[in-house]
Amino acid sequence: MQLEQIRQQLRQLGAKPCHQERVLRAWVQSRSLDKRHSKAEDFLPLAVRDALPELMAQLHGLARVRSEHPGADDSARLLIDLADGQSVESVLLPRDGVCVSTQVGCAVGCVFCMTGRDGLLRQLGSAEIVAQVALARSRRKVRKVVFMGMGEPAHNLDNVLEAIDLLGTLGGIGHKNLVFSTVGDRRVFERLPQCEVKPALALSLHTTRPELRAQLLPKAPRIDPADLVALGEAYARGTGYPIQYQWTLLEGVNDSDEEIENLIELLAGKYAMMNFIPYNSIGAGGLDFKRPAWERCSELAGRLHQRGIVARLRDSAGQDIDGGCGQLRARSVKLQPHRQ
Repeated sequence: MQLEQIRQQLRQLGAKPCHQERVLRAWVQSRSLDKRHSKAEDFLPLAVRDALPELMAQLHGLARVRSEHPGADDSARLLIDLADGQSVESVLLPRDGVCVSTQVGCAVGCVFCMTGRDGLLRQLGSAEIVAQVALARSRRKVRKVVFMGMGEPAHNLDNVLEAIDLLGTLGGIGHKNLVFSTVGDRRVFERLPQCEVKPALALSLHTTRPELRAQLLPKAPRIDPADLVALGEAYARGTGYPIQYQWTLLEGVNDSDEEIENLIELLAGKYAMMNFIPYNSIGAGGLDFKRPAWERCSELAGRLHQRGIVARLRDSAGQDIDGGCGQLRARSVKLQPHRQ
């Protein structure tokens, strides 16, 4: 479902733009519409008020929790049922954040990720993306939204940007706290600077070697890592937000001393920070990768710090519940009959 479809329903009920915004703001901020207001324009037309219970039930039905898996780090992974019976994952993050999905499945096929193993099933509509934030806000405070869940946001660009626009205006989320995560697509660097709400950008780098990147991200656009960093740097300087580079640490694959020295050379002087993410092991029947020892991961982050590059060692939320992106959905699909 798209946000424009919601606005169209409200228009057909006689809602003016101010009325539409009031309903959408209440939904995305998980607030009640039952309060009295002093301004006449805040009151909804009678037809809208009469239809409101059914409309709000429709909006709440866009994303419902099938199961919740809390972690010891104050995170919680949610398996979300969509209205058509498909499912995606969202993560309630520590420190008032939520990670949302933008697609059912993914076409990029990163070899270390469960989400892409079955390919892309369908795009999420802009309203379904926003619905994950509204659902999260019904459970806890949310001040940051990261588009790092299932799917590649660049492959669903129109819907993701429409959701970002609503979240950065009526949703009350600071623009730099909306984080668009992508493997890298030139369309992103063309479109984002033109948006009224310009999100922060997270780029999945994972290696400095073009040939290795092609192996790890087999269906990602062929952009040389150095060119990707150059595109990111231009966006960072234009928005004033540093680029957040993502690097999933895979033992024996991209954690060598030579790789890290090349990374330091690539990011030297850039308006950027590096997020090292030790691989989230999948276990029996999973993928043939291992996470490096924590001491090794810490050493690599320290080496970047010593050379003047901001680096964070980010333990993927939900490690203690075996909750890597795509795992909850994969287990659910395996255990339950598919619903159309």
